Amino acid sequence: MSYKTKLTIDELDFRGKKVLVRVDYNVPFEGDTIRDDKRIRETLPTLRKILDGGGAVILISHCGRPEGERNLEFTLRPCAVRLEELLGRKVKFVGDCIGEEARKVRAAMTAGDVVLLENLRFYPGEEANDPEFAKKLAGDADIYVNDAFGTTHRKHASMVAVTGFVPLAAAGYLVLHEMNMLAGLVENPLRPFVAIIGGVKVSTKIGMVNYLLDSCDEILIGGAMACTFFESLGIKSGASLCEHDQIDVARRILEKSGSLEQNSGKLLLPIDAIVTDRIAPEGKRQVASFDGVPDDMVIADIGPDTVTRFKKQLENAQTIIMNGPLGVYEIDKFSHGTREIFKALAERHENGATVVLGGGDTASAAKKFGIENRVTHVSTGGGASLKVLEGKPLPAIEALTERG
Repeated sequence: MSYKTKLTIDELDFRGKKVLVRVDYNVPFEGDTIRDDKRIRETLPTLRKILDGGGAVILISHCGRPEGERNLEFTLRPCAVRLEELLGRKVKFVGDCIGEEARKVRAAMTAGDVVLLENLRFYPGEEANDPEFAKKLAGDADIYVNDAFGTTHRKHASMVAVTGFVPLAAAGYLVLHEMNMLAGLVENPLRPFVAIIGGVKVSTKIGMVNYLLDSCDEILIGGAMACTFFESLGIKSGASLCEHDQIDVARRILEKSGSLEQNSGKLLLPIDAIVTDRIAPEGKRQVASFDGVPDDMVIADIGPDTVTRFKKQLENAQTIIMNGPLGVYEIDKFSHGTREIFKALAERHENGATVVLGGGDTASAAKKFGIENRVTHVSTGGGASLKVLEGKPLPAIEALTERG
């Protein structure tokens, strides 16, 4: 992918420069308390590189969905407090991202200063990729660094248009690491290379399945999306969700992968399932073959035979990418399949395999089951990681300065 031709943070001289850094501090809150500061911590290497190099840092980010209006429910002020603790130096918070106050604070900055500006999405110009808004954001910045991988698939002013008003626009360490772990891994994997794809809808994963079929040795399919594949083979899945408008697409994928016959080809479907009368903690739980789901039941997890089969396929894998849970992991009685496969992934990582998890639900499940630190990488970007795994360009990466 074209990210390899873009300017990076390691190629820049920050001495005496004001550096506009786009970060993703869209962190989860409980009241005014940050529930998980992972996204803030992930930016520390980039910030320290700039500060140690003699630069001043102007941070910009979005938070939540204030719909282009000033709504202090989505203020970034608590992020400034937490960043100050993590960075070990003063972080000044400014209550606006453009305007006179922001301009004055920026004008007075010197080497080593750190400023966090207020939520970009308080202005409609951000999501509209408005050039006038972007020009105001750029202001007096000498360099722009993008370290917000989670929004690189968005064509927003702070991600794309702003690069036209700053002399140099480069990728930060978080963006580089994510791209190397996702795009770089797919382009040059150690083999066997296995992908595990779950989730609800084929329609949201179709691009990824098609793209990975060209590079993977095997793709294991789980979650409700498997029902659409079975339907394309004439196999009903009870009352489970089936995307009828995707049946022809699913069948073409099975044809491409040589998997129209069960237990053949690159794409492996489940062989049994955990079914229930309702997706709720009090719902029934029973095992059924995937081609024998009762009409009034829905699939909530992969079954024990599928778990065993998938684990077997992972035994010798050297590169593994997983996107999407394999069942309703949020409810304990339907979480067994996802949990067991995660345990297998952690074991493969401990035995030298490269294991990458991508997607918001996948990351949440990994955290729930305590394996987020037992794999090679957990992507910070949901939609962005999906685009990379579909082989599609990311607008914010495309907008960075070409090297040389």
